[in-house]
Amino acid sequence: MRSVVLERKDELRIRDLDPKESLGPTDVRIAIKTVGVCGSDVHYYTHGAIGPFVVREPMILGHEAAGIIEEVGSAVENLKVGDRVCMEPGIPDPNSRASRLGLYNLDPAVRFWATPPVHGVLRPSVVHPAAFTFKLPDNVSYAAGAMVEPLAVGFHAVSKARLTPGAIALVTGAGPIGMVTAIAALSAGCARVIVTDVVDEKLAVARKLGPAIVTVNVRSQDLKSIIARETEGWGVDVVFECSGAADVVADTVHHACPGGAIVFVGMPVKPVLFDVVIAQTKELRVEHVFRYAHVYPRIVALLGSNQINVDALITDTYAFEDSIEAFDYAVRPKPSSVKIQIELGT
Repeated sequence: MRSVVLERKDELRIRDLDPKESLGPTDVRIAIKTVGVCGSDVHYYTHGAIGPFVVREPMILGHEAAGIIEEVGSAVENLKVGDRVCMEPGIPDPNSRASRLGLYNLDPAVRFWATPPVHGVLRPSVVHPAAFTFKLPDNVSYAAGAMVEPLAVGFHAVSKARLTPGAIALVTGAGPIGMVTAIAALSAGCARVIVTDVVDEKLAVARKLGPAIVTVNVRSQDLKSIIARETEGWGVDVVFECSGAADVVADTVHHACPGGAIVFVGMPVKPVLFDVVIAQTKELRVEHVFRYAHVYPRIVALLGSNQINVDALITDTYAFEDSIEAFDYAVRPKPSSVKIQIELGT
């Protein structure tokens, strides 16, 4: 099947590559319709590796996806041919200790699409467990369905934060993950969400997420004074650090209120400084996010009820035949770009 294949660092091709997947009794076969381009896909393209995950042989990219079921296994009862679906891309070992504890995203044996050596889904079809395949409501498009995967990161972060209605949150970094974390924080009942970045165009997109969004360009505005204004000098209830920037990470302890929380979502490229003593004197709770778990059904339900909307985040759409152009654009996107998607069919 024709697929978007990362041959090696800096070399992408659209060519035939068939992973030869067989349909098991608890699996479904899905015709792929829309795939989002993730920062990890781009990183594999430009660097050939992310930490210990190294591209050693050709790999199909893509893990943010939605499609339509074209075949079901003999034991599948909750899905049928013709159902429009989105898919959770990580398949854990159900018998692992992490999975048995409910922490399946932390299973060391998890097979995650487009993470070497596992193929991704920029191809016509994929076989996937029905247990990790979720039916989309009729009013949710394939494009929005493909956004459930990045949304899952934000919703997992909000779950870790233990937000309560009326809280004030800070989201540092207005990239795709910062944006979906802001959406998740709003859906959890935040009275205000302060979003920071250094690019005005991205902050303009963030403001489209709702009237409770307060944007701050930290190059031209004083974040500490704005936090003091918005919180009566107390500090924010939760800091969602989504930038991965070392200096931003170091400042998180100053922005959180006493008894507040910091949730680390972004991944720094190297070890960073963190002032433990300040965190201790405020008794800050510190949480970390790795992918997500147990959030897909809630996100699909919220999209179906129109409680959340991701249309403003889908800024660039390419046809499948233009996939290489899409990835090259993703390496150096316009400042206003947030989420790039590739359509394989309608």
